[in-house]
Amino acid sequence: MRETQIGQLLLDSWRDLHDPSVGWQIGALLACVSIAWGVARLLQWRAPEGAPSSLRLSATGIRRIVSPMLATALLIFARSWLGYWYRVHLLSVAIPLFGSLAGIRFAAYLLRLAIPTGSWLHASERAIATVVWCVVALHITGLLPEMVRLLQHMRIPFGSQKLSLWQLLQTAFWVVAALLLSLWIGSALEARLMRAQGMHASLRVVLARLGKALLVVVAMLIVLPLLGIDLTVLSVFGGALGVGLGLGLQKIASNYLSGFIILLDRSIRIGDLITADGHHGEVKQITTRYAVVRALTGVEAIIPNDMLVTTTVLNHSYTDKKVRVALKVQVAYDTDVEQTLPLLVEIAARHQRVLRDPAPAGQLTEFADSGINLELGFWIDDPENGTLNVRSDIARQMLSEFRIRGIEIPFPQREVRLLGANAAGPCA
Repeated sequence: MRETQIGQLLLDSWRDLHDPSVGWQIGALLACVSIAWGVARLLQWRAPEGAPSSLRLSATGIRRIVSPMLATALLIFARSWLGYWYRVHLLSVAIPLFGSLAGIRFAAYLLRLAIPTGSWLHASERAIATVVWCVVALHITGLLPEMVRLLQHMRIPFGSQKLSLWQLLQTAFWVVAALLLSLWIGSALEARLMRAQGMHASLRVVLARLGKALLVVVAMLIVLPLLGIDLTVLSVFGGALGVGLGLGLQKIASNYLSGFIILLDRSIRIGDLITADGHHGEVKQITTRYAVVRALTGVEAIIPNDMLVTTTVLNHSYTDKKVRVALKVQVAYDTDVEQTLPLLVEIAARHQRVLRDPAPAGQLTEFADSGINLELGFWIDDPENGTLNVRSDIARQMLSEFRIRGIEIPFPQREVRLLGANAAGPCA
C-alpha cells in the first residue's frame, strides 16, 4: 500500500471506532484470534524424545507459524462476510498485521535452520522477531515516518561526533544483518570442513572457528564505514579492551589463546586418554576456552585450556594407545615358580583384549615375608574401555587355575615362642 492509502485506511478505522456497529468488527477480530489460537493448540505436535534436531525444530516452527496464518485466513473470511452489511476498515488493518507476524515467524524459522543449534540467535529469537514485527506494524499503520523524524532529532554524543538515534538504530540493524549473514556462511563452511575426511578433526575445528571469526570481522569492517561511522572512534573501545585484557580478562584471553594452540599443535586431540589436574579420562571435546574430559565413571571434567598448556599433562595415547597393565600375586615358597610363570602368561594370552605383540610376560619381583611375589604384565590397545574389567577377568582365571593345580596363595602368619623359666607356667 502507498502512504496515502494507509493514512486513509487508518482514518476510516478511527471513524469506525465511533460507530456502534464497530462491535461486530471487534467481536469478529477476537473470535478469529481465539479460534486460531485454539486450533493451533489442538494441532500442536511435539517431536518424540530422541528425534533428530531438525525434526524437533520443524515441530517448534510449525506451532509458532500456524496461529498467525490461521488468524489471517479467518480475518479475510470475516472481512468478506461482514463487508456486505458493515464497514470493515478495522479488519483491513488487522489482516496485514497478522500476515506480517506469520511471515516474520517463518523467516525466523528459516534462520534457525541455517544457524547452528546453541548460537545466540536461538536465545534472542523471540526478541528479534518482536522488534521486526513492531517496525513492520509501524509501517503498516503509517506511523513509521513520524517515528523516524523523531529519532533523527534525538542526537547522542559518540566520540567526536554526534549521531542521531535513528542512525544508531540503522547501524544496529545492519550490524545484526551482517552478523547473521556471516554466521550463515560460517555454518556452511563448518559443515563442509567437517565432511573433509582427509583432514584431522582438530584442524577442521580450528579452521571452522577461525573462518567464522574472520567473516565476522570482515562484515563489521565493511558495514560500519558504509553507514558513515569512522572506525577511528573504535580505538577508544580498543584501548579499553586492552586494559581489560591486561587486568580482569587476562585469564579468559589466556584460555582462548591456549585453545587455539592446542588445536593447532595437536598435542591433545579428541579421543586421547589423558591425566590432567587430577582428572583421568578420554578427551570428548576441545573448545577455544576449555576441554571436556570424560572419566570411565561417566563424570565429565571441564578443564581450562590454560592449564593444559602451562602444566604437565599425561597423554596416554599421544603416539601409541598401547598401555601396559600389571597384575601382582603372591604364592607360597614351596611353589614351582618355573611352572607358575608360564601359566600366568598362558592365562593372560587367552583374554581377547590382551595383545599378542608385545606378548604377556611374568616376572619374579620379590621374596616377601609370607611368600614369593610374582607380577604378570600385559598390554592392551583400548585403555578408554578401562583396565579394571580385564584385570578382574584375568585374576579370576588365575584363582581358578591355582585351585585346580594346588598352588597356594599364602596369608601372613606369625610364630610366637616363649623362652625362659616362666614358659611352662600359666599365662596371665
